[in-house]
Amino acid sequence: MMKYTKLAMLLIIIAINVQLNAQTQVITVWKTIIPGKIDNSDYDEKEVFKDGELQRTSQVVFPTLTIYKPSQVNGTAILICPGGGYGHLSMNKEGKKIAEWLNTLGITAIVLKYRLPSDLIMKDKSIGSLQDAQEAMKIIRRNAAEWKIDANKIGVMGFSAGGHLAATLSTRFDLATYTPIDSISSRPDFSILLYPVISMTDEITHKVSRINLLGNTFTKETIHKFSNEYWVSRETPPTFIVHASDDVSVSAENSINYYVALKKNAIPAEMHIYENGGHGFGLGSGDQKKSWLSECTNWLKQRGLL
Repeated sequence: MMKYTKLAMLLIIIAINVQLNAQTQVITVWKTIIPGKIDNSDYDEKEVFKDGELQRTSQVVFPTLTIYKPSQVNGTAILICPGGGYGHLSMNKEGKKIAEWLNTLGITAIVLKYRLPSDLIMKDKSIGSLQDAQEAMKIIRRNAAEWKIDANKIGVMGFSAGGHLAATLSTRFDLATYTPIDSISSRPDFSILLYPVISMTDEITHKVSRINLLGNTFTKETIHKFSNEYWVSRETPPTFIVHASDDVSVSAENSINYYVALKKNAIPAEMHIYENGGHGFGLGSGDQKKSWLSECTNWLKQRGLL
């Protein structure tokens, strides 16, 4: 009898794994030539695995979208931009795990593996990541009906430097960085920013992210162009922000300044600044770190997204 019980359990586990795999789909962002691409046969993606699971990646050449579909779809979708200082992507902690949490809320989660700024593969490295994010939003809207998504309930979520990308997409979604194939909008309907890099200004920027994005030499105009607090407008989507006061990597002033800009433009916004938490806490493990999950869930409910 024990033998058959073990067999039944094995079959259940296999069935669950098959179902989980069936709920995940990977597609390329660019079906044709990647805009501004420089061919470089010596430049290859570098992935880091642990226990058979992708943890982080760098030197991304071909950006992709990994679609995590919940068992009960509610029509809301979120594009996830992992962080990593524009030098690598935290694909597990700020990608897969976040997507799995969003799935429990009925949200379709799409993790963006975006190209990281590099003069070796990009004619203009300052806009490569944004090109991928803009096209990713278009792809989600193009497939909204097939993926059972409401085309007016597609948001963006970003962590650290991925938060800078998400904020740039939210404020500069209409910036002409490439020639699109259609007029579908790249504007997110809402934004969720976790310990985001917002500004490139000397006082509060994350210098590693700035160097990776803009290089070691830049002008005041370039600093202004990529400091998102200056580009908030009445078209910027409603935003939920989380940061920690003791974040020594990315100053909480990044989030505070962005919130003030949102408020000045009458954009609905909610911000939580925790006393402790540090940087890069992801889903978190402590009470304060985990509390952002319930706060974010409540915010999504209030906005009619759950």
